[in-house]
Amino acid sequence: QVQLVESGGGLVQAGGSLRLSCAASGSFFSINAMGWSRQGPGKQRELVATITPDGSTNYVDSVKGRFTISRDNAKNTVALQMNSLKPEDTAVYYCNADVRKLAIIARYNTYWGQGTQVTVSS
Repeated sequence: QVQLVESGGGLVQAGGSLRLSCAASGSFFSINAMGWSRQGPGKQRELVATITPDGSTNYVDSVKGRFTISRDNAKNTVALQMNSLKPEDTAVYYCNADVRKLAIIARYNTYWGQGTQVTVSS
């Protein structure tokens, strides 16, 4: 089975920074895109940032210039550096990975972590 475990959430004042980390473990052949999503109170989950194996990134407009996604392909990890945090960034943050479990089957399934709470106080 594939597991994604996040860490690094917490409480921070507006303008502060946090770094989220996520590690994929288990039995699999390869990982394609990895990303971070979030779900704020009373809101739908939204995709915040994605990164491909070659390092190409995409961000939702609301975090551009403030958040940076990165990954270590050798360690199967993805991180989200969050700077200049705002109260509206308060949410549960989830990492995800598109995982190919078997070399002989060219299919990727998306796996999700359990989520980590980020709270930004004003």
